[in-house]
Amino acid sequence: MSHFYFGTDLFNELNRLHQQMPSLFPGTPSSLRSAHLGAFPPVNIGTTDDSIEIVAFAPGIKPDEFDISIDKGLLTISGERKPILSESDTETRPYAQERFVGTFRRAIELPENADPDKVQARYANGCLSISIGKRESSKPRAITVQ
Repeated sequence: MSHFYFGTDLFNELNRLHQQMPSLFPGTPSSLRSAHLGAFPPVNIGTTDDSIEIVAFAPGIKPDEFDISIDKGLLTISGERKPILSESDTETRPYAQERFVGTFRRAIELPENADPDKVQARYANGCLSISIGKRESSKPRAITVQ
């Protein structure tokens, strides 16, 4: 028997379907604008109480070759991954290439509580780690009753 029920109120049913989408299509990212199979660099996105943590897996790129920007709630990571073999190497004729080579651009929609003034980026062991602080106003706080 199916767990999905469709009644007669269209707007309620659309809302219910929207809520059920993650179970229908597991693993589908909701905040990646250009997410498609094989997108480069692949990313992991997580959150803590104080920050949004993004890790982009981009081995073979120097830290100064990344262009990272935040504009209107959109984090953009771009750059170029150069080939390992030089073009002057005429003896090697590749017949299969699985390593992505060329320019890339990933856009990640940030939650509203992301603070674009609190961003740190570091690159180590082929991983670009970006930490974006959350706005103080969005953090939970205790309220004293008088």
